[in-house]
Amino acid sequence: MATDDTWIWDGGRVCLDFTNTLRFRWRAAPTETLRNPGDLARWLQQAGLLAPGAPDPTAAAALPSGRRLRETVDRAVLAVADGRLPASADVTLLNRAAADAPRPTLQIAIRDGRLEPADTTSLATDAAAALALIAQDAVDLLLSAEIRRVRVCGGDQCALRFLDRSPAHNRRWCSMSRCGNRTKVRLHQARASRSEHAPGD
Repeated sequence: MATDDTWIWDGGRVCLDFTNTLRFRWRAAPTETLRNPGDLARWLQQAGLLAPGAPDPTAAAALPSGRRLRETVDRAVLAVADGRLPASADVTLLNRAAADAPRPTLQIAIRDGRLEPADTTSLATDAAAALALIAQDAVDLLLSAEIRRVRVCGGDQCALRFLDRSPAHNRRWCSMSRCGNRTKVRLHQARASRSEHAPGD
């Protein structure tokens, strides 16, 4: 069972956070954090996509379809971020999955003496519908200018995907507190070691 600290929420978009549930993609055997339907349900709830508590008849089937969606999102996003078209099979899967997303009901509220649209939620009641919300987010990202800001973390042992919203568009790490600091410490130690062993010291 995955623990809460296994999941990383630095992607900047829910679809990227979802791709990051497969960790250490650079390894021959990456680390799967969605090991069972319960892990998937907990991730979807923590992502704010799935209402907690109710029995979910889609849970068992949602795990393999969720993993399939995750890899489809990853391939499509990295392709378009690199200026290439995604595979037509990936486009088809994303479109089909996104079409199943629950539609929010328009609500109204009275604010400052006038009618306004109320905040709505697209909270899903089952895992299949929550996965459709992820597909919808991926479709939105693929069609937006932000797709050119998708990056893969520059940490040697990371490869998490994230959206670079830095002012200069030069963010290198999924998180400065995690990979950025580790890399800086490692480089500092390497420089210190070289200076200690430099000839003539």
